[in-house]
Amino acid sequence: MGFWSRLFRRNKVKPADEIDDWEQLIYDRDMVDFRDEEQRSRYITNCLEQISEASKEADLLSGEYSLVTSYLSDIEEIELLPERDREQLNETARRVDALEKECVIYQGKKERMKDSDFQHMKAQEGEILEGIQKLKDCEHYGELVKQDLKRIDREKHAYDYRSVELGTAMNNFRGMAVIFMTAFALCILLLLILQFGFEMDTKVGILLALGIVAVAVTVLVVKYMDREQELKRVENTFNKLIQLQNKVKIRYVNNNNLLEYLRMKYNVESATVLEKRWAQFQEEKEERREYAEAEAKATYYREQLLSQLRQYHITDPVRWVNQPAALLDKREIVEMRHELILRRQALRKQLDYNNQIASKARDEIKDVVKRYPAYAQEILSMVEKYDDSDY
Repeated sequence: MGFWSRLFRRNKVKPADEIDDWEQLIYDRDMVDFRDEEQRSRYITNCLEQISEASKEADLLSGEYSLVTSYLSDIEEIELLPERDREQLNETARRVDALEKECVIYQGKKERMKDSDFQHMKAQEGEILEGIQKLKDCEHYGELVKQDLKRIDREKHAYDYRSVELGTAMNNFRGMAVIFMTAFALCILLLLILQFGFEMDTKVGILLALGIVAVAVTVLVVKYMDREQELKRVENTFNKLIQLQNKVKIRYVNNNNLLEYLRMKYNVESATVLEKRWAQFQEEKEERREYAEAEAKATYYREQLLSQLRQYHITDPVRWVNQPAALLDKREIVEMRHELILRRQALRKQLDYNNQIASKARDEIKDVVKRYPAYAQEILSMVEKYDDSDY
C-alpha cells in the first residue's frame, strides 16, 4: 500500500486515557517558521521518521502477535481433538518425555568418566584385565625384592660389625703376645742377673717362666688363629652378600622399570586405581549404551509425535515435540494459555501505541498541508520520496 493512501486512511486508535502522559508525543509548531525551507523540511522529516519507526516496530510486533495467536490456536486445536486421537498423541508424548528424562539423568550425573579416560580405556579394553594382573604381580614382586634388599643390607651390617670385632680381637691378641714376650724377656734377664751376679739358683724360675710364656703364647696363637679363620669366613660371606645384593638390585631395577612402563601405558598409579577405573568403565559403558538406546528411541518417538501432530491443524508441531510434557499436563497447558494471552495483550498494547504514533504523525502532516497550502506540493513530494525509500 502506498504511503499516501496510508497517510490519509482512518485508523482506530486507543482512547487517550489508556496511554500514559509520558508516552504521548507533543507537536508544537509555535517555534517552527514554515516559511523557512530548512525548518519546514526538518519538521516534516521528523514526522515521517516517526511514522517510519512506528511502522517498522508495528511490522515486527505483528509477526510476533501472529505467532502467539498461532500458539493459542494450537492449544485449542489440541484440546478439541477426539478422545482416541488425544490418547494416541499422549501415549507417544509420554514415551518421548520418559526417554528424555532418562537422557537428562545421565547427562546430569556428576561422577561420569572424562571422555579422554573413557576413550583411553576403550582402546585398551581387550588387555585391561591382563594389565591389572601384571601390575599386581609387579607391585607384589617389588615389595618382596625390597624386603630382600633390606634383609641383605641388615646382614651386611651385621657381618661388617663382626669383621670389625674380629679385627679388634686379633689386634688385641697381637698386643698381648708382645706384652707377654716383653715380660718374659725381662723376667729371664732378671733371673740371669740373680744367677750370675748373685750366684743364686734360678733354674726353676727360668723353667717356670718358660712354661708360663709357652702356655700363654699357645693360647694366644690358638685364639688368634680361630679369629683369623672366622674373619675369613665373615669376609667370604660378606662378599657373597654383596654379589647377592647386586643380583637383587638388578631384579629390583628391572621390575621397577616394568612397573613404571605399565603405569604409563595404562595411565594409572597402581593396580588398585586401574581396577577401580575398569569397574567404572564397565558401568559407564553400560550407561552410555543405555543412553544411546534411549536417545535413539527418543528420536524415533519424536518423529512419530511430529508425524501425528502434522495430521491436525497445528501451526508449529515442532514446538510441541520439544516440550512433550505440556501435552500430558493439563495444568501446564492452562499456564501456557494464560502466559500466551498476557503476551498477546502486551503485544496488542504495543501495536496500538505504534499505530497511534503513526496516525498522529500522519494527522500532523495533513494538518500542515491544510494550513500551509503554498507548501502542499513540496510536502507531498517529500512524502512520495519517503514512500519510495521503503522506510
